[in-house]
Amino acid sequence: MFSGDYDKALAALILANTAREIDLDVGMFFAFWGLSLVKDPQRMGLEHKNIYEKVFTMMTPKGPNELPLSKMNFAGIGKKMLLEMMEEDKTPTLEDFLRGARKKGVKFYGCKLSIEVMGLQKEEFIPELEIIEAKDYLRDALESDIQLFI
Repeated sequence: MFSGDYDKALAALILANTAREIDLDVGMFFAFWGLSLVKDPQRMGLEHKNIYEKVFTMMTPKGPNELPLSKMNFAGIGKKMLLEMMEEDKTPTLEDFLRGARKKGVKFYGCKLSIEVMGLQKEEFIPELEIIEAKDYLRDALESDIQLFI
């Protein structure tokens, strides 16, 4: 998951939940903007960060609810419309799908390099996130039957 867009994150989590429902093992690797999906808004902090990291933390989404749409965001109006349409259709939200993936045992991996470059700390993420190097994820992906990049 490289994207930090609400709709792309929603698609990834729909697939992850569905895969778990048919008993597939699922591991999701989050890098750069995709890390916003697994941030815990209650645990975000500015301690132990340099000035650039503090500014970056304040300017990026604090968690899944703050992710913008990839297209037609229109300063948040598009996302508001999508959320209202989803509510009208009784569609689960992004947070619902994230909560479901956590309960179903989806494995969450954060890119060590991305986390370091962005000045993030392990404590700022959901507890299930394991920080690994890209090579570790690639080794896992080589043994899998399906890989998707969003």
